[in-house]
Amino acid sequence: MISKAKGTYDVLPTESYKWHTLEEKARQICVLFGYKEVRTPIFEYREVFHRQNEQSDMVTKETYNFMDKGDRGLTLRPEGTAGVIRSFVENKLYVENPLNKLYYIGPNFRYERPQKGRFRQFSQFGVEAIGSNDPALDAEVIGLAYAFIQKLGLKGVRVRINTLGDNESRADFKDALKKHFEPHVDTLCDDCKLRIEKNPLRILDCKVDQQHPAVLKAPTTQDYLNDSSKDYFQQVLAYLDAANIDYEIAPKLVRGLDYYTHTVFEIEADIEGFGAQNVLGGGGRYQSLVKELGGPDLPGIGFAFGMERLIIAMESENIAFNEDKVNDIFLIATDTTARIQAIKLLFEARQQGLVADMDFVSTSFKAQLKSGLKSNAKYLGIIGESELQNKTVSLKNTTTQQQEEIPVKIAIRSVKSWLGK
Repeated sequence: MISKAKGTYDVLPTESYKWHTLEEKARQICVLFGYKEVRTPIFEYREVFHRQNEQSDMVTKETYNFMDKGDRGLTLRPEGTAGVIRSFVENKLYVENPLNKLYYIGPNFRYERPQKGRFRQFSQFGVEAIGSNDPALDAEVIGLAYAFIQKLGLKGVRVRINTLGDNESRADFKDALKKHFEPHVDTLCDDCKLRIEKNPLRILDCKVDQQHPAVLKAPTTQDYLNDSSKDYFQQVLAYLDAANIDYEIAPKLVRGLDYYTHTVFEIEADIEGFGAQNVLGGGGRYQSLVKELGGPDLPGIGFAFGMERLIIAMESENIAFNEDKVNDIFLIATDTTARIQAIKLLFEARQQGLVADMDFVSTSFKAQLKSGLKSNAKYLGIIGESELQNKTVSLKNTTTQQQEEIPVKIAIRSVKSWLGK
């Protein structure tokens, strides 16, 4: 037997309806906010993700890279934003619309240690709003993320928010962090020793050194904001207040990607059994990513949620998912001739928009009846010798147990009427 690859999983028919529920709710909220779907390739040219200014662990240590038969370097996408921006630039979406509001749902790949809710192949729902520097747009994107988690039925939803400031403020903050950590370099993990030179912000996001005294006492972005960055952040908060969005300022929040500037945020909720690890997703604003990928100098802001983690959160809170539709009618035939009539009705029912099925394995009446009841069908349509002679179908309501013979010509129409369809 060949098993699935490490860090992957199968979504079986008994679980797929949970994904359908989540994806449907994501699409519904995006429609309300005016966001339209974009679908990008699962793999891109390596340069889309491995950019000179991107030094996050995700890119430097966790990507799946390979050469194709044309000796071209490719990378399985580890996150959604860069591929969306590449598509935005290549297809010149900025020509027709000054602001593009996009969303995506799909798989990503990272080579990391598998654990609960974290896999090497995982799915994300995310949005990107590209083309505006308006602080109100930051509030809208955060509001979309906030409303989505509320729509799932999770409680205690709140936003943790911070600002990295503009490029000038961010550069000053990086210099301050470098000076702060240099005296402690020998006590930091091996990765953080390298981060001091490449990008000291990543030290604040390190899973190994998160309780290191130097990390706990590190300066915050708030200490190095210039006046314009402070004003921008205050405007974002004012818009969040106007939208009645619950938030708290998290001075050491930096997020895990290097293209963020100005606003960064995470969405939390109260989830049974999650403890302090209740962050469901997050995102932030980026000023230079479009330009880095060959496009005009346009800003953007976005977020992403891991779908697997959201499903676990909903299960932990006993939130109901929309079950897959059960059969409206299940056809049972007692012999070969009756089976011809059953097949005819089966396809008629489906053409009329009813969920319909029959037993394609068993031929005995008892076994077919058992299959019909197991399928939770609302009606059983029984065709035997008597029904064939009378040109009828015996329709049985599985809830009331009432059964009556209906002319075969109006059988499906009758079921549809009884069901209110």
